Amino acid sequence: MPSVLNSSRQGDLLRLDLTAARLDAAAVREFKIAVDSAWASVTRRVEIDMGSVEFLDSSGVGALLSVYKRLPAPAQVKLVHVRPAVQTVIELLRLHRIFEVHGESAAA
Repeated sequence: MPSVLNSSRQGDLLRLDLTAARLDAAAVREFKIAVDSAWASVTRRVEIDMGSVEFLDSSGVGALLSVYKRLPAPAQVKLVHVRPAVQTVIELLRLHRIFEVHGESAAA
């Protein structure tokens, strides 16, 4: 089974590139394991490329929030290349107040 994300690091910034089309209950366990593997004690900011994600459910929202909660205050999580359907979910849940959200056409 291919990984649901790829990761890279630049100083205190952890970049996560989601490769799964769905961030749902079926993908969350692997997502959390991959985040654990990529995490380092110096991580202070996280950028998540959501360009491949077409569907986000409550489990996926919980996984994104777990990344946010893991960071020291003030936590900085940026979601980039967010597709319109996923952005609608994020906005309905008012998560755009927590995450910095950039649509799929916006420059990161």
